[in-house]
Formats: sequence, structure tokens, C-alpha cells
Amino acid sequence: MPSTSMRAIVYDRYGPPEVLRETAVPTPVPGPGEVLVRVRALTVNGGELAMRSGKLLPFSGKRFPKRIGVDLVGEVVEPGTSRFAAGDLVWGGGRRMGTAAEYYALAADRLDHVPAGLDPAQAATLLAGITAITALRDKAHLKPGERLLVRGATGGVGFVATQLGKAMGAHVTGLTSAKNLELARELGAEVALDYRDPGDLGKFDVILDTVGRDLDPFRRLLTPRGRMVAIAFDLDHPVRALGYVVANSLRPARWVRGFSGNPKADLLADLSRWVTAGLVRPLVDRVFPFAEIAEAHRALEGGGVRGKVVVSVHPGENQDEHSRGR
Repeated sequence: MPSTSMRAIVYDRYGPPEVLRETAVPTPVPGPGEVLVRVRALTVNGGELAMRSGKLLPFSGKRFPKRIGVDLVGEVVEPGTSRFAAGDLVWGGGRRMGTAAEYYALAADRLDHVPAGLDPAQAATLLAGITAITALRDKAHLKPGERLLVRGATGGVGFVATQLGKAMGAHVTGLTSAKNLELARELGAEVALDYRDPGDLGKFDVILDTVGRDLDPFRRLLTPRGRMVAIAFDLDHPVRALGYVVANSLRPARWVRGFSGNPKADLLADLSRWVTAGLVRPLVDRVFPFAEIAEAHRALEGGGVRGKVVVSVHPGENQDEHSRGR
């Protein structure tokens, strides 16, 4: 059994990555229907950076300390349900921040078993697939033969969406940096273009936006029955950006919609099937030990990330498989 206290990452004010600090907090006690997980790996996500920096102050408030971390891969300690046994390797995410810790308790229906053959770091990167599946399948209803544009095709969600779009039978165009064009093609983009000078893009049935800026020019690229799903928004003007998405979600045609990611067991099972079939593969950019989570945040803020930045809660566990270099 774990001790009554554990290591966790918190911050006491908004600011740069340096505000993150490791501290001791009470080990969570799982409630009815909850599973206690010993966290092995988690990823760094853009929304967390925005929260930590204070760019989402209208939504995040001024109560401190705040926790960090939204997803996890780990080992079951207390199952709380017949679906799991102690020692099972699971993945998922909670309703609240705080997975950057040694242990985390969450509802059993927000977890599933990790597909065979994936180590914790690889599995953590693929949790972005929950967002990609929800965006392309459940929101945009992407159909075989349709033209799909992925903005940020090699980034944290885009790398999964590019693969998933191809697996769903779409013609995928990926926008990314010049140095990542070949990677975008390897992931499944039939056309890969430099986002700084893409030329005439033509029209698309579905656009997945992972960037959040300049949404209106891209909305104009939609066919009359086209749909755009935006999973990011302009962090320099968050209220205005959110208002744009809400207003355009009501359009009968060429609509724009957003959503909040929600890891659930059924979605995780769907993702596992794509992974097990070999249609979606992980992409680890770098792995940082738990004590260097500020460096992990800095790496994502620096841009140019291919796939996901991963944090290993127990330093060294994933270092043999994944280099921290570029």
C-alpha cells in the first residue's frame, strides 16, 4: 500500500515553467467506484501551458495552489471494480487536474487497459487519440472519400488525427512546418504543405484545427456542407475566440464547433482497436523525468514538437526507449 503522502507538482502563482514545484501532498483515497493508479507517465498539453501561464485567467480563477496534469498511464493499485486487477497497466484521464503525481484516483469508467506492446511513454502519447476520434468521427462525421485538412498535422493531436483520417478513408492534407513535411506523409497525409506558404489549398469537407488562430480564413475553405472542429483557440484573446466558435457553431452550413476532451472507457476501447490494428502508432518527442517537468513545459512552449512531450513520474523508467534529444 502507498504511504499517506506522495510527490506531486503544484504552482502557487501564474507564470513561466519555473513556477512549477514538487511538493508532498496527501495520497488520494479512492471513493466508491474509483481506481487508485500509480502513475507511470503523462503528457504535457497546450491547455495546461495556457492555464499555468495565466492566459486562461477568466476561466481558471485565482485560487492556489493548483495542480497540473490531465492524462495518465499507470499501474492499478486499488482496483475498486472487477474490470481491473492490481498491477494492470491502464490509461485514461480524470475530470480534474492533478495527474502529475505519484498516485491518482479516478472513476473506473475513465480508464481502460493499455493495448499490448506499448510502453508507458508510447501509450501516453496516444491518449491524444481520444480528442482525434471525438473530433473526426463523433463531431465532424468524417466519411470515406472526403477531403480532410489537419492544421498542425505532426503536433500533439494532429499526429493521431492524420493517421486516423487516413484509416477512416479520407483524403488527408496536412499543414505543418517545412522540416516535418516528410513525417506528415509518413503519418498518412497524401498532401503535406508548409503552413507558412501553403499555396492554394482548395476546398475541404472537414477541417480539424489544432492551432486556434485565423479560424475565419480557414472556415472559408469549407465546402457548402463542410464542417470545422476547433480544439484550440487564440490564447491572446480567449473570450473573443471562444465567442467566435460558439457563434459559428449555430450556422446551418460551414459550421465551426469545439468540445472539451473527455476520456471514457468506451472511447479508450475504440482507440485501442485502432492501435491494435496497426492503423495508429505512437509518436514520442521527448521524455523528461518527473523532477524536470518545468523543462518539459518549456520544450512544448518552444514549438516544433513532433508528437507529444512525455513526463515519466519515476525517473529513468522510460529513458532507455526514448531519447530526450531531438
